[in-house]
Amino acid sequence: MIELDIWLYGSLAKYTGEDKGSYAQLRWKMPDGTRVRDLLKRLGIPSEERGITFINGQLTNMPGMSADLDRELHDGDRIAFFSPKSMWPFQYRFGAEVSPELKEAMKSLEGGDIHHAYIEPARKFRRNH
Repeated sequence: MIELDIWLYGSLAKYTGEDKGSYAQLRWKMPDGTRVRDLLKRLGIPSEERGITFINGQLTNMPGMSADLDRELHDGDRIAFFSPKSMWPFQYRFGAEVSPELKEAMKSLEGGDIHHAYIEPARKFRRNH
């Protein structure tokens, strides 16, 4: 068994029964080998209802992509599902690490990638601090 730290933001919080208004947090035990798709199924959340997803601070999914459904989860993982209307989390204002699965999914998009609008300001900030 693995234990997961699950956070749901915005309208997704309603799926937990632990809705605190704008978020909900759960700690669940799941079987070894659990994948993101299994967790979504247990929560009752259709994949298309989620926006961005972070696993341990790494961006693993963008709205409409379902890039991380087959990603295996591990003991202690922190998973954050955001509703499509949720804002980009402040702590990632200078960008976020992107999972290999999401990078591959983004390459298949027209234009071949998604670019973060704050890359250059982030570089300047890091050089000056």
